Amino acid sequence: MKKVIVLGGGFAGVEAAIRLQKSGFCDVTLVSDRDFLYLYPISIWIPTHGISPDSVKVSLYEIQKKHGFSLIIDSVQNISPKENTILCSKQILTYDYVIIALGANKLSHNGIEHTYSICGKPEISIEIQKTLDAIIQKKQGTIAIGFGGNPKDMSAVRGGPAFEFAFNVHTYLQSKNLRNSIEIHMFAPMKEPGARMGKKALSMVDTMLNKANIHKHFGKKISQFEASKIIFEDNSELQADLIMYIPASQGHTALQNSNLPLNNAGFVIIDDTCKVEGTSNVYAIGDSAAIEGYDWIAKQGHLAELMGRNAAYNIIQSIQNSTKRKGYKEHLNILCVMDTGNGAAFVFRNHKRAFVIPMPIVGHWLKKSWGVYSKLTKLGKIPHLPGM
Repeated sequence: MKKVIVLGGGFAGVEAAIRLQKSGFCDVTLVSDRDFLYLYPISIWIPTHGISPDSVKVSLYEIQKKHGFSLIIDSVQNISPKENTILCSKQILTYDYVIIALGANKLSHNGIEHTYSICGKPEISIEIQKTLDAIIQKKQGTIAIGFGGNPKDMSAVRGGPAFEFAFNVHTYLQSKNLRNSIEIHMFAPMKEPGARMGKKALSMVDTMLNKANIHKHFGKKISQFEASKIIFEDNSELQADLIMYIPASQGHTALQNSNLPLNNAGFVIIDDTCKVEGTSNVYAIGDSAAIEGYDWIAKQGHLAELMGRNAAYNIIQSIQNSTKRKGYKEHLNILCVMDTGNGAAFVFRNHKRAFVIPMPIVGHWLKKSWGVYSKLTKLGKIPHLPGM
């Protein structure tokens, strides 16, 4: 059997490994630098004590046990497509096919160490929780929440979790009757953050921010962060006891060290089938890939999983000498259940339409249900629903 190595234990990599193993046509190994899949979309509730940190993790060993692929816990240093080898920190691996699903690195800013990111390392969510608890203990303070962009790749932004975090903190403080004594501010360098979701969603989010009395600082680039302070390009400052900032992403370090075709932001250049340009047996998916399409596209978990499924399918077809292939571009869309802690808004956009549906109360439980569904499907306890 052909040896296929999947690099990365996130949504894209796990989905690809499961699909490849199910085929029975290849020997599959998943390589991850941590032994769990982290469900980032529901980690927004950790700081507000809405969910425990452990319940956001799904053991890769349990997923492996259920599905039968091999698992290596190691970090990838670089990939050599000409030699069909992968250099890890502990070993060198060889392959017939490889799928790169390593995720991405975050852009750095001056003073970034003074911020916390809900989309960063899993342990950071606990640090956010502790800092928020300290503000609540004092019964006063200022919380600043923001995200950045990458002008070299417009898809490399993570704005949704910042909005969700802001609305969840607002709801949490309301439940403690502290909203009037604790300020919430949002900041972003774009004039219209959230515009990629469509005009209706942008208008709705703006209304929600105003209704929640969340102060806006949009359209100003960040010069630097300092302890309890954000300094903008016009030299204005925002003092804050907690700064939650989600930087835009750039290519993973291992990709920068490898002889692979990369775009200006360091992401791997692929075709519609997720095959890396200039190769016959290397695929890249999820946040590692340079996604092409519309100016509003964003890298999201559901697209990463679709790319994982497609890459697995295309490799299996290649092994069988079939010309059948599946592409990701026809499925490009934005799909988001923007949680507020006591409800949500369902946001959808593709090349034909864009709409938003307010979902008071039920929307929050819909997202909660998705978290349970995601865990159970990864562990093979329930089947995937069509289209999910």
